[in-house]
Amino acid sequence: MGTGQLGQESETRPLRVRAFFGLPIPDGHRERLGSYIQAQGVLAPKFRWTPAENLHVTTRFLGHLELEVADRIAGRVEASAPRAFTMQLGELGAFKRGRLARVLWIGLSLGEIEASAIAATVEAECVRAGLEAESRPYAAHMTIARARGPEGAPLPAAVPPALSPWRAGELILYRSHLGRGGPTYEPMRTISLR
Repeated sequence: MGTGQLGQESETRPLRVRAFFGLPIPDGHRERLGSYIQAQGVLAPKFRWTPAENLHVTTRFLGHLELEVADRIAGRVEASAPRAFTMQLGELGAFKRGRLARVLWIGLSLGEIEASAIAATVEAECVRAGLEAESRPYAAHMTIARARGPEGAPLPAAVPPALSPWRAGELILYRSHLGRGGPTYEPMRTISLR
């Protein structure tokens, strides 16, 4: 008999997962950003840099929830027929605490309105499914690093590589597996954008 803990199923409790929605980036962009991040890791070691395979444009973190609830949300989002759009990464930004940065991210220079519309659809379906509404307004971004210390770290003088626009044609429901080496993301469901 299982314990019903996160990621496990028991006879009495359904499977629970840690999940989120994100927009994937093209493999060629992932490779270029991976090289950029690797170089930044040497120049700014006070940050934990996101592995290239984990890069995505964040749509909505769902938290820990039953797999069936996450799948139901994804099904309703898919039924809403979200539209494909052109997206391009923009400038480096940071979520700060005072003058120190806690999270480094790259925003969008193209496609922010469309990404926000998809995020609003996902948010509405999350609330409909009983999840707590997000308290902060949506800001389309791709997290590239987090400060190692809770107080943050000085913002590095880094300019991300200029990458060409691409057609965002998928929204993915990911499962996040936490581990000592950092999280790994497993696509659970891919929603085609039309």
